[in-house]
Amino acid sequence: MAENPAYPVGLRLTGRKVVVLGGGQVAQRRLPALIAAGADVLLVSPEATPSVEAMADAGEITWRRRPYAEGDLEEAWYALIATSDADANTRASAEAERHRVWCVRSDDADAATAWTPATGHSEGVTVAVLTTNAKGRDPRHTAAIRDAVVEGLRDGTLVAPHYRTRTPGVALVGGGPGDPDLITVRGRRLLAEADVVIADRLGPRDLLAELPPHVEIIDAAKIPYGRFMAQEAINNALIEHAKQGKSVVRLKGGDPYVFGRGMEELHALAEAGIPCTVVPGISSSISVPGAAGIPVTHRGVAHEFTVVSGHVAPDDERSLVDWPALARLTGTLVILMGVDKIGKIADTLVAHGKSPDTPVALVQEGTTAAQRRVDATLATVAEVVVAEDVKPPAVIVVGEVVAVGPQTLA
Repeated sequence: MAENPAYPVGLRLTGRKVVVLGGGQVAQRRLPALIAAGADVLLVSPEATPSVEAMADAGEITWRRRPYAEGDLEEAWYALIATSDADANTRASAEAERHRVWCVRSDDADAATAWTPATGHSEGVTVAVLTTNAKGRDPRHTAAIRDAVVEGLRDGTLVAPHYRTRTPGVALVGGGPGDPDLITVRGRRLLAEADVVIADRLGPRDLLAELPPHVEIIDAAKIPYGRFMAQEAINNALIEHAKQGKSVVRLKGGDPYVFGRGMEELHALAEAGIPCTVVPGISSSISVPGAAGIPVTHRGVAHEFTVVSGHVAPDDERSLVDWPALARLTGTLVILMGVDKIGKIADTLVAHGKSPDTPVALVQEGTTAAQRRVDATLATVAEVVVAEDVKPPAVIVVGEVVAVGPQTLA
């Protein structure tokens, strides 16, 4: 006769006693979810991993530093038995049965009264996957199914067509440095839910090709400006589409707040009463050097890094950068939007004390298939940029960290 399948259920454990026997790797994996569920967790174990011990030190769980003893499961609602003592596990399981406590056993699923599903989360949805019976249970297969479902929910490829989540308003999404895989999970999901996407030239363009045909894609550089400045026209476009009840994504390269004018757009939306979500992105100031084998900090080499915009030359009265102060720093200098000004920038840094031999790397189209790295020094970088025909977008790194890593990643 075939074994009956397990009955799936969600346990509400807030304020309820949960007993965990054993402080090893199983407990380390399971305790965070129990803590997040608000359970009153009692750990019974002579020893624990450093991570489990840290949970006890932080007051997240109560730890009795001894082996299991009869009575430990009294008044418990749920128990996780995960010790290396088979006899103790059997006795604790029997106690759970007597007290009618649902009990999971890491050593013997057949002897347990409950099984732990493979779980995942995505925007308020919990996915829990169980195999139908204990015979032939394959945790790897169960976890693979869980991962596929959660990933589908996160990236928008798995959406119930009649219950698609649409939230009118605007999301300022940082798309990362260029590689479409480097956008955040949340950013990708919001893209999948969008009605309108207003994209920058430096955003991850490959993601736009994945959007459904009904999504209106607007190139921010091609919005008609008329009597407005470019940024004002973009702000107005965001407001106009959001007021039509549409879900709008403003897709930016890097992070919305790193030279991305994200706060200007947020202010405009707030004044218009439009709800706005900001999704941080991976900044090219760190990720692009890293992709080219350059750490912006390195022990014994650089203890700080500074990110500046190079779109305004040092001798321009509009510049807000204290270039003489930057020349005195011993750490790493990362310059964005500075390709056409790098000659004047290098001369200024040298004039205020930076060594002409300071290494410089220019990483063009970082993290994309077209990425390339060009090396120079402050003394030679102006000539090298012209000779190598370096074009924007490129991230410029100045400092000894340029010579630290292998250049085979360039």
